[in-house]
Amino acid sequence: MRVALLTREYPPFVYGGAGVHAEYLSRALAALGHEVRVFCFSSSPGKNPERLKQGGLTVQYIGAGPDFKAPDQTTKAMLDTLYRDLVMAGLANQADIIHCHTWYAHMAGVLAKKFYGIPLVITAHSLEVSRPWKEEQLGAAYNVSAWIEQNSYAAADGVIAVSGAMAADLANLQKVPREKIRIIHNGIDTDEFAPGFDPDGRILQKSGISPKEKPYALFVGRLSRQKGIEYLLEAVPYINPALSIVLCAAAPESPGMEAGVAQSVNRLQTGGYKVFWIKEHVPKDALAALYANACLFLCPSIYEPFGIINLEAMASGVAVVATRVGGIPEVVEDGATGILVDFEAGAGQGEFPRRFAAAANRLFEAPALRQKMGAAARRRVERDFSWGAIAEKTVQFYEELRAVKVC
Repeated sequence: MRVALLTREYPPFVYGGAGVHAEYLSRALAALGHEVRVFCFSSSPGKNPERLKQGGLTVQYIGAGPDFKAPDQTTKAMLDTLYRDLVMAGLANQADIIHCHTWYAHMAGVLAKKFYGIPLVITAHSLEVSRPWKEEQLGAAYNVSAWIEQNSYAAADGVIAVSGAMAADLANLQKVPREKIRIIHNGIDTDEFAPGFDPDGRILQKSGISPKEKPYALFVGRLSRQKGIEYLLEAVPYINPALSIVLCAAAPESPGMEAGVAQSVNRLQTGGYKVFWIKEHVPKDALAALYANACLFLCPSIYEPFGIINLEAMASGVAVVATRVGGIPEVVEDGATGILVDFEAGAGQGEFPRRFAAAANRLFEAPALRQKMGAAARRRVERDFSWGAIAEKTVQFYEELRAVKVC
């Protein structure tokens, strides 16, 4: 089968879970013998990276458009997104199936479907309607992204939800018919993320982290409201002081977000709390080392359709403390592979940070329980979340859609 996979993010330009998903799914589909062509955005200033080809996988990077004259940067960025979508739609005409990831590429998929009569599949990694805070940052551009998302789901022949919670949101918030939705979870490379990686801590030493001298709990995520980093920083004073906090947090959604986190981290560090912030992009080997050497993984997200970061931690044999939101309970088994903490909107500065800290303390202060949960987490990932199995389920969905006439 000839698959055109359309996405904003793809290595080396990845800042979130959708880019990780696109990378590993495309590889797994090619490994099954399918011809996969990835069309993605380039972030290189001034030029595109060269087109990459390896076996049945080809990656075509789409560079920025002309210097659009717009009233603000968010509108300019939206016009550039639409330009790249037009380019992708023109290149995707030789596919048997179009598969889009995130609203940035949805318009390209809809146009390709309409132009060429190719079945369109969309994977729902998140929903704009569930992230109203983005309107504060994007203004009119948010209205356009929400419009694109809504109309794209209406046009799609099939929609993949990365969790049961996301399937419910698609049906309830975007009115996608249940018969169009297929639940296929995200996956993880269990060779890349594994217990015992960098056992002597050499990779981590480059970042100034020494887990043997002081154990640490790890946070990995974008600097975004949905990741709940503000709540985690509020929880730090209540966490056992023997436990350091390592924040692997980059790609701020706004300058204000980065400035607010910087202020909080500085205040905590001045107060004597051991908070270490890695602000830059972390290579895969260093990220795997961070996970494998962590004492705990912390996921305080307030919105998380699935949460690949929890899979990465679990594959590394690390117990997880996470919020009971979205698709997280489908990944983290409360009491078996970690602890889930209820989150209520508006709970900042109060009960939630304290309860999150209490869950972290409970596991940190019970090493045998923590290790038992970490081992169970690894077994669960190996059993249920391999990319090969996920690619096979995806292909089965493709084949079902191709058997139905597309209009």
